[in-house]
Amino acid sequence: MGHKINPNAIRIGVNKGWSSVWYANKRDFSGELGLDLKLKDAVRKALNMSGLDSVKIYKYSNRVDIEALVARPGVAIGRAGAGIDELQKKLKKIAKMDVEVKIKEVKKPDISARVIARNIADGIERRQPSKLLIAAAKEKAMMAGATGIKIQVGGRINNASQARKQKDGAGPVPRQTLRANIDYALEVAQTADAGLYGVKVWVYKPQENTDETK
Repeated sequence: MGHKINPNAIRIGVNKGWSSVWYANKRDFSGELGLDLKLKDAVRKALNMSGLDSVKIYKYSNRVDIEALVARPGVAIGRAGAGIDELQKKLKKIAKMDVEVKIKEVKKPDISARVIARNIADGIERRQPSKLLIAAAKEKAMMAGATGIKIQVGGRINNASQARKQKDGAGPVPRQTLRANIDYALEVAQTADAGLYGVKVWVYKPQENTDETK
């Protein structure tokens, strides 16, 4: 049997950092972890249409700072900052302390694995052909400077009776090389007639682009 691990998790400490930064003793750890999951879920739901790339949480004794990397910051912020104000109020109720949300723009959204995967999933939900979505995303990523990319879509493609996988890629994607700057994301597309589709994206970025803001 295969032993699989998240390509982002295996590179923590090599060329990636933790998405949450805080300390808790053994007694409080599970509660703090559960709070992290609730906060990230709320941010993803609120900023999904903004091309969300990643969410980072920094906890202090009396407040929580959240950094959200998005492809379209104007959509996330909203008119006169109304979108962020509403999101902060919702997060304060969850965390029961002050929460500050900071929106940052992804420098190259075309080589962000999560943005690519979400765009493909949204296209599938709009009944666009997955083969064309994969090809377009691959071409954009390579033109934007990606060293390599691999995209995999699994599900009842074209309303087939059985699920199958559709794959495409370009360039090298050394998933077993820890020093390689691999960005990975998994998104799910929900369709009314064919059920769920899984979209996986691996992007091999140039080594000089290993900074957190991508």
